[in-house]
Amino acid sequence: MLNLVFLVNPWLSSFNQPGLCITVAAFLHYFLLAAFTWMCLESVHFYLSLVKVFNIYIPKYILKCCIAGWGIPAIVIIIVLIINKDFYGGGSQSENNPFSNFCWIQDNTVFYISVVAYILLAFLMNTAMFITVLLQVHSVTSRTQKRHRFWKQ
Repeated sequence: MLNLVFLVNPWLSSFNQPGLCITVAAFLHYFLLAAFTWMCLESVHFYLSLVKVFNIYIPKYILKCCIAGWGIPAIVIIIVLIINKDFYGGGSQSENNPFSNFCWIQDNTVFYISVVAYILLAFLMNTAMFITVLLQVHSVTSRTQKRHRFWKQ
C-alpha cells in the first residue's frame, strides 16, 4: 500500500483538492510508519525465535502483533491530525508541471518528530535485537565447540 499511495500521490495532488491531498499525505505517512513498525516487530519475533526458544507462549500473539503493527502508526497519524490537519498538504516544485506536486508533511518539526525519530527508534530497536541475537548465537556456538573439544579429548 505504501508503494501504491506513493505512486498515485502526484496524480492525486494534481487535482488541487486540499482535503484529498491531506488524505493522501496521511495515508502515505501511515503506511510508511506501518512498514517500519512491522520491521521492528519482525526483529522482536526474531529475538523470540532464536533467544527465547523455549517457554515463550504468548496468548493471542498474532492478534497482539497486528494491533501493534497497525495501531501504533495509526495513533501517530491521529495525533498529528488532531494537532493540526494542515501539517499535511501539497507543495509544488514547478508551476508548469502539474505532476510535480506531492502531498506530504509540510512542517519540518512534525516531519522530524513523526518520521525521522520514529524510524530512528525502529532502527535502534532492530540493532539492539540483532546484537542480542548475535551474542546469543555466539555463546551457543562457543559452548558447543567447548563441549565438542571435551568429548574429543
